[in-house]
Amino acid sequence: MSFAAYKMMHWPTGITHCGSGFITHCRADYVPQIPLIQTDELESEWPAKKEIGPVPNLIVTAANILEIYVVRVQEEGSKEPKNSGETKRSILMDGVSGASLELVCHYRLHGNVESMAILSKGGSDNSRRRDSIILAFQDAKISVLEFDDSLHGLRITSMHCFEGPEWLHLKRGRESFARGPVLKVDPQGRCGSVLVYGLQMIVLKAAQGGSGLVGDEDAFGSGTAVSARIESSYVINLRDLDMKHVKDFIFVHGYIEPVMVILHERELTWAGRVSWKHHTCMISALSISTTLKQHPLIWSAMNLPHDAYKLLAVPSPIGGVLVIGANTIHYHSQSASCGLALNNYAVSADNSQELPRSSFIVELDAANATWLLNDVALLSTKTGELLLLTLVYDGRVVQRLDLSKSNPSVLTSDITTIGNSLFFLGSRLGDSLLVQFSCGSGASMPSSGLKEEFGDVDGDNSSAKRLRRSSSDALQDMVSGEELSLYGSAPNNTESVQKTFSFAVRDSLVNIGPLKDFSYGLRMNADASATGISKQSNYELVCCSGHGKNGALCVLRQSIRPEMITEVELPGCKGIWTVYHKSSRSHNADSSKMAAYDDEYHAYLIISLEARTMVLETADLLTEVTESVDYYVQGRTVAAGNLFGRRRVVQVFERGARILDGSFMTQDLSFGAQNSESSSGSENPTVLSVSIADPYVLMRMNDGTIQLLVGDPSTCTVSIQTPSTIENLKKPISACTLYHDKGPEPWLRKTSTDAWLSTGVGESIDGADGGPLDQGDIYCVVCYESGDLEIFDVPNFICVFTVDKFLSGRTHLIDTYKWEPSKDSQTNINRNSEEVTGQSRKENIQNMKVVELAMQRWSGHHSRPFLFGILTDGTILCYHAYLYEGPEGSSKIEDSISVQGSSSVGNASASRLRNLRFVRIQLDAYTREEMSNEEPCQRITIFKNISGHQGFFLSGSRPTWFMVFRERLRVHPQLCDGSILAFTVLHNVNCNHGLIYVTSQGILKICQFPSISTYDNHWPVQKIPLKATPHQVTYFAEKNLYPLIVSVPVPKPLNQVLSSLIDQEVGHQTDNQNLGSVELHRTYYVEEFEVRIMEPERTGGPWQTRATIPMQSSENALTVRMVTLFNTTTKENETLLAVGTAYVQGEDVAARGRVLLFSLGRNADNLQNLFAEVYSKELKGAISAVASLQGRLLIASGPKIILHNWTGTELNGIAFYDAPPLYVVSLNIVKNFILLGDVHKSIYFLSWKEQGAQLNLLAKDFGSLDCFATEFLIDGSTLSLMVSDDQKNVQIFYYAPKMSESWKGQKLLARAEFHVGAHVTKFLRLQMLSTSSGAALGSDKTNRFALLFGTLDGSIGCIAPLDELTFRRLQSLQKKLVDAVAHVAGLNPRAFRQFRSNGKAHRPGPDSIVDCELLGHYEMLPLEEQLEIANQIGTTRSQILSNLNDLALGTSFL
Repeated sequence: MSFAAYKMMHWPTGITHCGSGFITHCRADYVPQIPLIQTDELESEWPAKKEIGPVPNLIVTAANILEIYVVRVQEEGSKEPKNSGETKRSILMDGVSGASLELVCHYRLHGNVESMAILSKGGSDNSRRRDSIILAFQDAKISVLEFDDSLHGLRITSMHCFEGPEWLHLKRGRESFARGPVLKVDPQGRCGSVLVYGLQMIVLKAAQGGSGLVGDEDAFGSGTAVSARIESSYVINLRDLDMKHVKDFIFVHGYIEPVMVILHERELTWAGRVSWKHHTCMISALSISTTLKQHPLIWSAMNLPHDAYKLLAVPSPIGGVLVIGANTIHYHSQSASCGLALNNYAVSADNSQELPRSSFIVELDAANATWLLNDVALLSTKTGELLLLTLVYDGRVVQRLDLSKSNPSVLTSDITTIGNSLFFLGSRLGDSLLVQFSCGSGASMPSSGLKEEFGDVDGDNSSAKRLRRSSSDALQDMVSGEELSLYGSAPNNTESVQKTFSFAVRDSLVNIGPLKDFSYGLRMNADASATGISKQSNYELVCCSGHGKNGALCVLRQSIRPEMITEVELPGCKGIWTVYHKSSRSHNADSSKMAAYDDEYHAYLIISLEARTMVLETADLLTEVTESVDYYVQGRTVAAGNLFGRRRVVQVFERGARILDGSFMTQDLSFGAQNSESSSGSENPTVLSVSIADPYVLMRMNDGTIQLLVGDPSTCTVSIQTPSTIENLKKPISACTLYHDKGPEPWLRKTSTDAWLSTGVGESIDGADGGPLDQGDIYCVVCYESGDLEIFDVPNFICVFTVDKFLSGRTHLIDTYKWEPSKDSQTNINRNSEEVTGQSRKENIQNMKVVELAMQRWSGHHSRPFLFGILTDGTILCYHAYLYEGPEGSSKIEDSISVQGSSSVGNASASRLRNLRFVRIQLDAYTREEMSNEEPCQRITIFKNISGHQGFFLSGSRPTWFMVFRERLRVHPQLCDGSILAFTVLHNVNCNHGLIYVTSQGILKICQFPSISTYDNHWPVQKIPLKATPHQVTYFAEKNLYPLIVSVPVPKPLNQVLSSLIDQEVGHQTDNQNLGSVELHRTYYVEEFEVRIMEPERTGGPWQTRATIPMQSSENALTVRMVTLFNTTTKENETLLAVGTAYVQGEDVAARGRVLLFSLGRNADNLQNLFAEVYSKELKGAISAVASLQGRLLIASGPKIILHNWTGTELNGIAFYDAPPLYVVSLNIVKNFILLGDVHKSIYFLSWKEQGAQLNLLAKDFGSLDCFATEFLIDGSTLSLMVSDDQKNVQIFYYAPKMSESWKGQKLLARAEFHVGAHVTKFLRLQMLSTSSGAALGSDKTNRFALLFGTLDGSIGCIAPLDELTFRRLQSLQKKLVDAVAHVAGLNPRAFRQFRSNGKAHRPGPDSIVDCELLGHYEMLPLEEQLEIANQIGTTRSQILSNLNDLALGTSFL
């Protein structure tokens, strides 16, 4: 294996930074909902409820992921369209019944975001200004991004880079720095500033309001909002201001010019020297004049404690700054200062005056904070406690600080307030939460009757899932607690003294990080007979994730496996449909019918075979009623569905259609008769595909024309109509669909510029027919053979939207008809034909066309339609509609119309959807398949409710679920049944909101959707809360058990902790004289370890703990592994559980550890004897890794590696190796080769020789490397060694004793190196699946393994070997894409993937890994550019795509 591909499979989920700002809309866009009733009550009810003002966006980053969400607030009594998946009955607070996050855009950057800030202009509530996002990246790169409405995405407004040779002097000779750039902005948005290279402060000057092209606030009448921008930048060297060690800085409120307060330490100290040197920190306030580039010192404060680490700017009108330390909080402003001691370690600077103490003890190191009100800050501690800090003030003088406890919550990494009543807790260690808060004063608190808190919103999945589960009171289970009150006695505070806060969790984002370890086990519903790719979905990944009370086991399954209810053999099936029918249907659809409409059972199942049709009744039993119904059963059915509000069924077959009332036919139509005179001798056209949107049925014939059945709701009859506008064009149609724009306010109407259309007056179809959702407009989307797409209004067939070359897959679709006079399009066609005739372009591009279209808007208050197209080569184009009101007037459009000059166009211009645009969305997990040459069948089946989920199912050889959550598509493959021919939903007595599908083997399966997993994630995930930190997990296959190491912090008295720190053998007395008796009884938290044996629940419920193995006091379990040992007495293999431990007792005690072996009990009934200890022995040094090597046990104990024989009662050492490792991190074995990674000394490669009973060092890496994980990479007959390190790199080494540079084989040679950008903690070697093209190349490809890895950011990826030909092709493509793709935030992918050595000497290795993160952009390029690039590197598009496809197939594990 000389070449490999790096591929992400699950993107990071652990949120590191979050912020809020008006990015996609401005404050003035907010329309307050004024209730009509309250007018007369305004006087009586004086303290009216708090108005939720404009709600800003939420911006989150997770490693290299950037996402922008819009917060949707559901007001009380607002008409929410019922969505069965989201029926949360939740607490009302301030007139708000709920809030949810909806994704606006999602970006993957070529670089990890080190720091983020929102540049805001501030301003009044009717301000039209928007905010910008500033991101800072490793070393000193800064990008400023703003949201561009016309693209519905972010665009760069400025980039600032302070790296490279001309800025080398900023580093002052240093190579490595403790932290990346830190970014803060001025609250009034006048400037921002970045601290880089330790002491260099970069000041970014913001562009002033009037300096743009447009005038100030008043000039925004055109409706385009202007974002805050950065104009210029300059550098301040803080060394010149006599600062040595800067810890934090911030901009404070209330000054005319921006004022920056810097927290810095004059002389360093540490905990061991505090009694001599303490209070070493100080703050200095600089007034920044960006025009003069001057920064005079205006005030400073000395003698702050050495552990102060964070500044918090107090909002106006108070002003000033809070200094947060581990044991104290200090407030400082130019005029006043005060402090608060948090625990007994807090001492005042000169021991004279005592600091006021808080009422309880807390440690505030590693806290995050945000402001709820202008005098109340919310602090989140390292234990996940929320604290409220109140500033008691008079005028602008703060008199004292009050701290009070609030609710327990998730362990946060960042926290931000969103608007005036929400905040977001971003977390790397648990699920992130969106919380609404309400502040009342005294007893008039409206929700004081509702005792509620987020007791355990500790991100365990049960709560996260309850938020999504369709139970009646989803949030009621979570709320149990108490309010929190703050007492203050400020004499002059006008408002009531006592403030009460209550909280309600409104939404949560799933996080599976940090992945410390994982193991690969069988699923509960595994299918033993599966082979090939469907065998992969038998497995699941069980991961240790989270920390402390957010610790959990995450069970990840990349593919979905439905739970089967029943199956029948049904060969030759072509399609299945379920239809509704009720004998009597009432004519008035009142709102109480809404629920019944959703829960109505299906009546018939129609199955189309090759030459006939079967009809089944879907009552309690599926019974065939083919003979007794009037359905057309003599041939195959093309489609079936309901019309007229489910009062009738329409069945379309190849030569006709029938309308049925239940089982009785009311109308029979046949096609092709009316134009018989024109085509007298020729074959009549037959129906190829059908789209039904009540009361219309659209049919595409095999001669490229379309026919429309128009229904009349009053008589329940249909008539055939051929749309004249399309017929006159004489252009063959390759795909078409109907789109029903449902709802009280049809979405597409907003995109039209007509006044009467945008008002949303209900001039829609008369809603008398049963269905309450039937009002709305219907459109017909048509794609021609030429690749152009048009949207028509139905039934008039006026063209309202046109896109040229839809099949080329451009990133944005705009109504091209706007600008383009006809002569333009003519030249366009000529140019295309020239391109095709180019000599290397003879790719099958001529017959590329769109074979299927679908357009759908799923339920949801703010949902926007999606448009999908499938091309002949299996590519899926996915677009999301958005609204953009262009600044240009309508004059241009009128001109272009007069050029085109046809009369029909002139009157059509009025109703064009000229503000409609589409943005293309990247689809991840989906693997394309080539279309077969036979007649294409419809592959997209849209579903509105399968177990509360909505989306569409893609049938075919790679069946895939596309689900919609938060306006984002989640793609989950279904591998377990191979190819799926037909799919439909089924809702009846025995199958509640389930599904039916037919596999290519001719088996019809009726299934329900597995509900235990959360699907709003890159992979479906089930979280099992442990309430403890998991460390390592292993899998015991015979009994399907998972032994894992967990640790729980336990409070212990201090004297117990101290007595454990002395060496018992030497018998020292503890010198406790200098500790008072009070201090000895204080408690101290110590992690206590145990090994838990967990068993998955058969039903998929919570996992059971079968047994626990406790460790001794101050003993840490370090490793747990299932090992197979050869018992030398009985001469047979035994599978045992091996545990390696270490006693952690401080630096004065020699390190010891134990190795423990447990046997698994034979009897499964008696759980007590499940595990029995068969051996335990204490060794010198910590036992940090164990492994079985050809039936013997290899133990890494401290600096030694010892190989043992197992006699059944004893471990006898037979060989050892005294490597200089300090501490073995990981141990891997293949045959008789051993790979070990050391915490500092890189990797060692050893072999075990049986005859001499010796462990030999073959080679090692001479560099110094802090290893995280190691594994063997096997490609055919070549063996490579993979290692990941603390700088987030991976390296591949190989052993080549014949090469001269390997120093006669002593040195391992580098084969490849790559920067992953995340700490890889575990590699897992899995056999790659042979793809059809790969198998032909030779048998070498069969024994090929990829490495699946997990990271601390919650991402999962793999590194897979490639053959040289593929590698060279993809590498040259990668080099092209560096320039061909516009990278978000202007980051260079090549720079990101460079090996980071952090200042250590490192010789660059070969660049032999291709980056699939960059190659994934190839499919997102327009078709013409794809062909162009493929041509430039001397290959074809289909070749590149098949290589990428093979790689995706070969690594589709799980």
